[in-house]
Amino acid sequence: MFHLTRLTHTFTRSLSFPLRTFASATPSTVGPSFALTEEQRQIQELAHNFAREEIIPKAAHHDVTGEYPTEIIKKAWELGLVNTHIPQQFGGLGLGVFDSSLVSEELAWGCTGIQTAIEANGLAEAPLIVAGNEAQQKKYLGRMTEEPLMAAYCVTEPGAGSDVSGVKTKAEKRGDHWVINGSKMWITNGGKANWYFVLAKTDPTAKTGLAFTGFIVDADTPGITPGRKEINLGQRASDTRGITFEEVVVPEENVLGTPGIGFKIAMKAFDITRPLVASAAVGLARRALEEATRYSLERKTFGKPIFEHGAVATMIADMAIGVEAARSMVWKAAWVRDQNQRNTYYASIAKALASDVAVNAANMAVQIFGGNGFNTEYPVEKLYRDSKIFQIYEGTSQIQRVIISKAVADNIANS
Repeated sequence: MFHLTRLTHTFTRSLSFPLRTFASATPSTVGPSFALTEEQRQIQELAHNFAREEIIPKAAHHDVTGEYPTEIIKKAWELGLVNTHIPQQFGGLGLGVFDSSLVSEELAWGCTGIQTAIEANGLAEAPLIVAGNEAQQKKYLGRMTEEPLMAAYCVTEPGAGSDVSGVKTKAEKRGDHWVINGSKMWITNGGKANWYFVLAKTDPTAKTGLAFTGFIVDADTPGITPGRKEINLGQRASDTRGITFEEVVVPEENVLGTPGIGFKIAMKAFDITRPLVASAAVGLARRALEEATRYSLERKTFGKPIFEHGAVATMIADMAIGVEAARSMVWKAAWVRDQNQRNTYYASIAKALASDVAVNAANMAVQIFGGNGFNTEYPVEKLYRDSKIFQIYEGTSQIQRVIISKAVADNIANS
């Protein structure tokens, strides 16, 4: 059985933030290495055991009902598994992207719907981490460490998904405040958020890089209307909604950075979050590999376990290759970001590769399970449904390839 007290005893005397012992640790600056430190292994173990004992037993319930996993998130928050990269001076752990990726993979191994709800906080917080002033960070990041609150990243719109430059929500300066009007769509934690990061067009005549501004908007501001919870193909534990802004007044002090640089802020945030989305995809792929392997060792046809049939063994090998390759790319993208180097190229590779690996692994797991894989009584059909979104959210796989190819072309042109 999983005993939080026993597991976290070596971390800290308090169970409120059992990862806080590592808050003083700075991201590793050592060269290429695949060896985790003892602290990183303990972080990984904590997240894995939490997923095994708290997430997996309840994942099917939340998938079927669509009920938001409030209690699970609260327990994860108490253990320090939520908001992992909020700086220490604002009450957070200040973990790097690499360490956070260890947590994301394990939570996603349990359930990517629940992990997405948790990681949506990180996506909303990332713009404040890269561009917020001290007052904004203290007010909005600080409150996230004081109680288990949620936040949301409001960029996607009905007519502008991966094409962030197509955002039509507008913000107009009126006196000493701004007024936002427009609609967002597919907003994770949309109906649960305490505050939003909102990207809005503030200069319709400017080029994309100067046309948008980022705002921090309290969710209880008059004029904000969350839509109905969307019933999606997978990751149904996540709260996904449209959000409408009608004459929403935002004070000048809630402008993130300066007017006109919102697009750059939103893109820099992805350098933090895309490796973490990729690590979640690795977690799902690993779960599919484990479930398929276990089943193949138990299920018999023609007098022997189906694992002994070459066709099945080959699929399992391909799944394992994908998991290991994708994780390696996640770790590189995360490590580069933790060295304060631009990792956009590597983050896009990690996200594109891991997303495809997750979908392919879930597909092969269903195939290995045969008819049982098509049945809700077995775990792999949920993995199959949950996997698809990785190729869509936080920039589609096609958009990632555009980013990657442009980087390659620029490198050749400048060499």
